[in-house]
Amino acid sequence: MPSEITDVDKFVALSAKAKQCQVKRLKDTVKLKLRTPGQLFTLKIEPLRADEIIKKLQCTIIETEK
Repeated sequence: MPSEITDVDKFVALSAKAKQCQVKRLKDTVKLKLRTPGQLFTLKIEPLRADEIIKKLQCTIIETEK
């Protein structure tokens, strides 16, 4: 089961050990998914903040379609 994280700093810290980060852009939110070796973590944020957070991530970034 995926775990939803609400703290952006914790999400960025987890990206150091993640294999990849998937970015799914929806109408009113952006969903970021971190795939780590043992767990999937998700973060839902507003589109205005998404780009600055994506720049901080330390893993491979994959943009997915709707």
